[in-house]
Amino acid sequence: MSGNIPRAVLLLAGPMFISALLQNAQSLIDLYWVGRLGPVSVAALALSGAVLMALFPIQMGLATGTVALVSRAYGAGDTRRASAVAAQSLTLGAGVGLLLGIACLPWLAPICRLLGAEPDVVSEAVRYLRPCMLGMLVGLLLFLANSALQASGNTVVPMAAMLAANVFNLALDPLFIFGWGPVPALGVAGAAWATVLAQGLAAVGLFLLMASGRTHLHPARADFRPVRGDARRLLRIGLPSMAQMSSRSLMGLVFFRVITRFGTYVVAGYGIGMRWHMVLLMPCFVLANAAATLVGQNLGAGQPHRARRAAWCSTGIVLAIVAASVGLLFAFTGPAVAVFDATPAVVAAGSDFLRVVSPFYLLAGVSIVLDRALNGAGCTVSTMLFTVVTLWGLQVPLALLFSGSAAPEALGPLVRLFTRWFDPPVNGVWWAMNTATALHAVLSVAWFATGRWMRQRV
Repeated sequence: MSGNIPRAVLLLAGPMFISALLQNAQSLIDLYWVGRLGPVSVAALALSGAVLMALFPIQMGLATGTVALVSRAYGAGDTRRASAVAAQSLTLGAGVGLLLGIACLPWLAPICRLLGAEPDVVSEAVRYLRPCMLGMLVGLLLFLANSALQASGNTVVPMAAMLAANVFNLALDPLFIFGWGPVPALGVAGAAWATVLAQGLAAVGLFLLMASGRTHLHPARADFRPVRGDARRLLRIGLPSMAQMSSRSLMGLVFFRVITRFGTYVVAGYGIGMRWHMVLLMPCFVLANAAATLVGQNLGAGQPHRARRAAWCSTGIVLAIVAASVGLLFAFTGPAVAVFDATPAVVAAGSDFLRVVSPFYLLAGVSIVLDRALNGAGCTVSTMLFTVVTLWGLQVPLALLFSGSAAPEALGPLVRLFTRWFDPPVNGVWWAMNTATALHAVLSVAWFATGRWMRQRV
């Protein structure tokens, strides 16, 4: 663990960025083709995204434990141990993905109805979600294998896997959505089936490469047999991360419920805006993952101060990239929304969302990088607490208050003040997001600066 830190960050982040770009391109490809089906299908995709985000914490929690343990072992020079931990992560992920996907199937329609969307949107969302649940195992294995390889410093192979998945998805999406020859037109469900099949093909290729010994990790067949101690360690680190992401995802569902009261056009605009939201924050997550890998490897190598410098370096690079990206998006919010759905009401709603929240992506970038760096050290409880406090203690109450969605009678005058202040009222929901984002950044910086995480045991 030596050499120029900015160079090390960028060497890791370069292929990671392309991988993340390709991963986000899958959702944008889906949105592009589904947008041809109309606003109801676009709103259904947004609703489906909110439901899938509620399950994403399990994926992220397992990945967080994987990165922390694999990077520590690899940084200490124990590649055999790193390979064994990666195999245990995949074994655990296979069981979780299979059971969770099957368990969720009967609850899709009730959950979608609970979120308050209109009946036609709910029907389309369920059609999209069923293939996603059946294919959850495939997506989880691909994600965990990529995370393990990235934790070992191998970012090129995951990039190639995501490129393959995108090529397959690009070819299969219009085929399955609109049909051709003997292939029936599946509509919005076709987009889901295309993604599942594309991920499955990429995952098979990735596993074959790992088995061949041509990657940094080469797990043996015996490594995949369940080991209780390794599973406990993965879960001990991963469970707080799952709780953190679950808190964020459940808040997203509540948030979505607040937004649905403003109608299908606002929901569709918000869904498109959130796609761009993820695209803009993608460099943050990429550099955050690079920081987590470097923090874990350097702590494993006994170089905690180098680990800290790597995290701050990643934060500085993120700020520069996000500032430029936000400026560009702010100038072209309307066209950015219209490329997916040119319905005027949808464009107006999506543009309002992006104009209000995008400047705060700078603060979001800071907290994303530092939180992932803390997670890479195995320090996941503190980041969980930051998320719970800012989202449930601040964002949700302020969203209800600022938008006039719900409040005690005693707060009536205050609610009326905010509803006059925020025009349209849904903008109050966006400002609640901004307030929570700012507080989270302050908490992350303050805790990281203490340096207590450098003594974290895994």
